[in-house]
Amino acid sequence: MNTNNTKNVVAIVLVAILSSVITLFGYHMISEKGGKAVSDNADNPVTKEMGMLANSFGQDKDNVVLTSLTTDEGYPDFTEAAARSVDGVVHVKTKTIRQQQYINPFDFFFGFGDRLPAQPREQIGFGSGVIISKDGYIITNNHVVEDATEVSVTLNDNREFTAKVVGTDRMSDIALLKIDGDEFPYLTFGNSDALKVGEWVLAVGNPFNLTSTVTAGIVSAKNRGNVMGGSLGIQSFIQIDAAVNPGNSGGALVNTRGELVGINTAIYSQTGNFTGYAFAVPISIAGKVAADLKEYGVVQRAVLGIQVPNIENIRREDPERARELSQIKGVLVEDFTDRSAAKAAGIQKGDVLTAINNVPIRNFAELQSQLNRYRPGDKISVTVDRNGEKRSFNVVLKNDEGSTEITPRTDAATLLGATFKPLSDQQKRALGISSGVEVVSVDSKGLFRKEGINKGFIIMRMNNLPVNSQEDVDNIVAATRTREDKVVLIAGFYPNGRTQYIAIDLSEK
Repeated sequence: MNTNNTKNVVAIVLVAILSSVITLFGYHMISEKGGKAVSDNADNPVTKEMGMLANSFGQDKDNVVLTSLTTDEGYPDFTEAAARSVDGVVHVKTKTIRQQQYINPFDFFFGFGDRLPAQPREQIGFGSGVIISKDGYIITNNHVVEDATEVSVTLNDNREFTAKVVGTDRMSDIALLKIDGDEFPYLTFGNSDALKVGEWVLAVGNPFNLTSTVTAGIVSAKNRGNVMGGSLGIQSFIQIDAAVNPGNSGGALVNTRGELVGINTAIYSQTGNFTGYAFAVPISIAGKVAADLKEYGVVQRAVLGIQVPNIENIRREDPERARELSQIKGVLVEDFTDRSAAKAAGIQKGDVLTAINNVPIRNFAELQSQLNRYRPGDKISVTVDRNGEKRSFNVVLKNDEGSTEITPRTDAATLLGATFKPLSDQQKRALGISSGVEVVSVDSKGLFRKEGINKGFIIMRMNNLPVNSQEDVDNIVAATRTREDKVVLIAGFYPNGRTQYIAIDLSEK
């Protein structure tokens, strides 16, 4: 071999070695960056917040399993995320008693239209739920379990459990259930704030009563407001194009790592079935609601105490001003409520809120999304634009009543001004009823005394739901307080007296 050939061989070998070193170094750097992208910065306030939520349900972050996002052919691969998710999603079955009025057809024919006595009718409903702790706490939608007399859940391995409704929240459409046991499979919380438009997600649930169904789609939009006509108290939804149908309600929205990032809640449809888009409550909101229900029994909502322009109303009267307002990048402070936390901190009318704890705020939905994760008494940093100058204020958030106190769950005895005791089976048979509790004492200044309910009154149903214990009364009263009308309808009687229907307005208390 001549000298030139030898030099060529050595050069080729050196190039090969150098290429291998560069490749290995590049792979190491990409892996490190990828790892940082997957795991959030520990100093990030959102990461800390999700960690606090995870801790409140005893979640172990080691439960997170990173998955391959593509197949060898380069196509998206959801098999690992799907396999991990289905075991943590349950089928929810509910029984509800509805009172159905019937019109006597003979009387109606002659123009009287008398109604026959209301007849109780059992209805069966189905939905989905997500196990979020190994000891059996489950998130679902409020509308899945609302007014249910019995709730049962079936796991992916076909085990069935009776579930207790720990608490419900109509404003966010979130409810928390509990089943007895330990070492249940569960989904860990992901970071819903980190989702990006166009990112792949999976919807896991039980559409049309078909259990363990997984569909895939992308995040179509974030912080979507005016969903369901704005009837829900939160307006900061994740919009997805994965197929979601009746029965998916309360099911999981997961990212490609199998982490829970939302609770599937609503679909946009003119037929009642999926026709393009669905909406999920971000887990940053749903998880906080569930944590509040577990710890306090009621959701702790924090408010800034500001009033903002209603652009839709303004558009009808002054389209030009509405157009100008819609161009604002932030939230304009138009006025303040009484005992306003924002006003106390130094924020003024005309200020434009642009960030909370350095998280950018571009519209009211994003402001609401941030506030929904805090409780009264929490301190936040609010950044505003005041005549082109950036300013920051430390605000101590308050509740609706202008206080920083945590709102306790008020038991029915205190709220109604009465105490109750269950009836024995023998007493029920003697009275000819299937459910009931007896009023054993009445406060002279309570709502019961005001409506003429006294000691010895037998309550059979409240809001058409049978009551058999103090706990039943407490749960129905707590659920009624979250409703807009806040009226509980009591059906009962005094022994040897006629059945009475008495409406009590809880908003008076």
